[in-house]
Amino acid sequence: MKFDHVGITTDKEFPNQKYVEKTKVWITISNEHQFPIEWLRYEPDSTVPDSVKTTPHIGYIVDSIDKQGKDLNCIIEPFIVDNRKVAFYELSDGGIIELIEIIK
Repeated sequence: MKFDHVGITTDKEFPNQKYVEKTKVWITISNEHQFPIEWLRYEPDSTVPDSVKTTPHIGYIVDSIDKQGKDLNCIIEPFIVDNRKVAFYELSDGGIIELIEIIK
């Protein structure tokens, strides 16, 4: 598992944001930030759970989402964004993580 970014919800628009249709959210590209921050701006009709919208998350790159996430509480099922398979999980302590599997 390798740290990738911290995701933080905002209502601010940023240049070069990317739209993720599946979750109806505008995101910045974390590796373009001095400190890998991914800013997320949700559309009003986004179906993303409130826990994800209101709690910062930490993204980790993993070899296999299926293996790493098997015993975790999945709150957004795996889906594809560009060359990444991503899923969101809520930990028993309330933390939110995003697991990212690079598609080769």
